[in-house]
Amino acid sequence: MKPIIIVHGGAGDIPQNRVQGKLDGMRVAVTIGHEVLERGGSALEAVEAAVVSMELDENFNAGYGSVLNLRGEVEMEASIMCGKNLDVGAVTLIKDFLHPISIAHKVLTDSPHCLLGAEGAKLFALEKGFETVPPESLISENAKAALRKILKDGDYTKTEIGVADEGGVGTVGAVAIDADGHIAVATSTGGMSGKAVGRIGDTPQIGSGTYADDNVGGVSTTGHGETILKFCLAHSIINKMRDGTHADVATRNAVNEMTARLKNTAGAITLSKNGDVGIHFSSNRMSWAYIKDGSIFYGIEPGQVLVHKYSPDCK
Repeated sequence: MKPIIIVHGGAGDIPQNRVQGKLDGMRVAVTIGHEVLERGGSALEAVEAAVVSMELDENFNAGYGSVLNLRGEVEMEASIMCGKNLDVGAVTLIKDFLHPISIAHKVLTDSPHCLLGAEGAKLFALEKGFETVPPESLISENAKAALRKILKDGDYTKTEIGVADEGGVGTVGAVAIDADGHIAVATSTGGMSGKAVGRIGDTPQIGSGTYADDNVGGVSTTGHGETILKFCLAHSIINKMRDGTHADVATRNAVNEMTARLKNTAGAITLSKNGDVGIHFSSNRMSWAYIKDGSIFYGIEPGQVLVHKYSPDCK
């Protein structure tokens, strides 16, 4: 199997002044993940590495720069899944760590459980050697401005910050297939700006935000979390692919069906077990990128496909 990785950086009302930062972050993340695969690394290692890079970038709603709950706090969540044996690891209500995706990966490998939250997740992370960071170090000025705007307007549905002078951020994700044909998916987010304290969205819930199956493919989703959760969007896409439906067709049909039924928008990136790519979003914009045949393909607008020659210097 020829290795491949695809990443996304969030779907929603991304303002124009944040587009370039999203595209730049996509190229960095996909290059980092691609290099892991090129060195013979596993799909799990590749998707974690790609997501870690985005958790460090305030252009995205994950890790540093995560959006804030009503109390002005960061509460993050992440999930990762291995398609070989359907092993999963997920965390939610994480406050004191920079890389929730790495803790989720450790849950997958070192815990008898699949999903840990709040104090339990923190205790597990400390036991496994993860270091805490000051909670305020995770908060960007963009996230603070977004919360102020939401509190003023009373609109508590934003996963993207949609005001031009406040910037735009978004859930991040990655799907990869390694040289052994194994599929892995990772998704990480700060959730919904202005959410209730203790709110849990789609990202840590397997089948909604993340799904991987070596027999079919892998999916990472982004968008309106409650809607994605109700529709089990990631698993809905996988189910459409089980009869051989192309990844792009399955992704488009499932996302559009979800939006038609529940009105809110979302996006998803998909790889089939054969490496076929699926990308679709019903939101205004979604940033994405993948590397294939020596080129980086990427975009953020509906129907847009930009192409650059691949170079390790992209990171």
